[in-house]
Amino acid sequence: MRIVLCGFRGTGKTEVGRLLSHLLDLPFTDTDLQIEQTSGMTIHEMMRTHGEAYFREHERKVIASLRPEESVISTGGGAVMDPDNVARLRRGSVMILLEADEKAIRERIERSTRPPLTTLPLREEIRMLLSAREPFYVSASDICINTHGKNSNEVALSIAHFLSTGDSAPATREQVVQFLEMSGMDAGELEEARDLLTGDAYTPISRFYAVIGYPAMQSKSPPLFNALFSHYGIPAFYTRLQHPDCGAVIHLARNLHVKGLSVTIPHKSAIMASLDRIDHHAAKIGAVNTVVFCGDRAYGFNTDWIGIRDPVHDLRGARAVVIGAGGAAAAAVYALMNLQMEVTVLNRTKERAEDLARRLGSHHAPLSAFGTLAPDLVVNATSLGMDPDRRTPVPKELLSKEMTVFDLVYTPPDTPLIRDARAAGCRTIPGTEMFIRQACAQFRHFTGIVVPVEFARGLL
Repeated sequence: MRIVLCGFRGTGKTEVGRLLSHLLDLPFTDTDLQIEQTSGMTIHEMMRTHGEAYFREHERKVIASLRPEESVISTGGGAVMDPDNVARLRRGSVMILLEADEKAIRERIERSTRPPLTTLPLREEIRMLLSAREPFYVSASDICINTHGKNSNEVALSIAHFLSTGDSAPATREQVVQFLEMSGMDAGELEEARDLLTGDAYTPISRFYAVIGYPAMQSKSPPLFNALFSHYGIPAFYTRLQHPDCGAVIHLARNLHVKGLSVTIPHKSAIMASLDRIDHHAAKIGAVNTVVFCGDRAYGFNTDWIGIRDPVHDLRGARAVVIGAGGAAAAAVYALMNLQMEVTVLNRTKERAEDLARRLGSHHAPLSAFGTLAPDLVVNATSLGMDPDRRTPVPKELLSKEMTVFDLVYTPPDTPLIRDARAAGCRTIPGTEMFIRQACAQFRHFTGIVVPVEFARGLL
């Protein structure tokens, strides 16, 4: 297993890496030093003479040349901004993020010979680059270590301790197994989870991910994400945490040091109160479907809107109807307005439609008004049609061949609405398209790796 250190300049990656290689008796590689050796010039000279793009190209080549044998690797501060670098570094590795506060970073950089990356004063450059890179650091790492108040030897020892014992207590892992036993999980999945948490298959470095919701047993996320982890050589396991109490699940996830969560109904809005940082898309939508943990911080994102936007990007500027007024509907309205569509929210409860429309700046109307709107695009953001419910939100006689019908329900993929729309000659988009695309975006938040949509579709 390779140990890869990432993080901003001045967080101690090189010194900690050297100490760790000595502790573990493993070879050490500093990618910045490797770049200088292969290029025949210092990074300062390279940046000054040829610019950052030239340096990044050399960095990509060096990272691509790294061998898979057990070793300790220290990477440059911007290496994980490139998803191809992340995919190569992550394979067969544990990724460890070293963090430090701005003051400590500034003091360390001031003593170095590395050139600035911008024309800003050093303090402002650090603040700007840290802000821009933080999401990439968080997603690319398995473990986050705050080096504040610790010397390099203490940091190296803490990493060595994690590698040998992990970061969750045996009692916590047993508690999670008991939780899963009471959740109604399939016997085969339960046995696999039990073995990985408390059995012979447990490894200290393995990271855990889960879908949380009530229900969560219908989710297709576990087989998809476990197949992706296997394909990209990431030591991780994805399971289900089904429970009606969002707070209880978050408490359990934090104790287990879960790395990432997919969030489904009914927790997408409730979970926001338990998070430390929420990105602006999720804040605007008012729902989180992706949580990533880094140290004691929990970050919230929404990828549903991406899964809705991308399949209908060719309808930019069209007239759209969104049926529903919950979290999925909010993501749909946000996505379609991002494509400059004229959006009308329809819902049985008038007040909820009004509230969503007011919040996101769309129109609203009663559900009975569908026949008067003649939309180009219809999005079903309700649960109608989800197994075992066989109802449809739109009477089939109101569908016409000029419409595109997108049903966000994906279990089953061939819903009553999709069947009616296909019979009417409509262009149809099943909910599996939204699921695949939002899952690819979610996987990037989880790991820093960009998954081709067609590849994910093949796995599903």
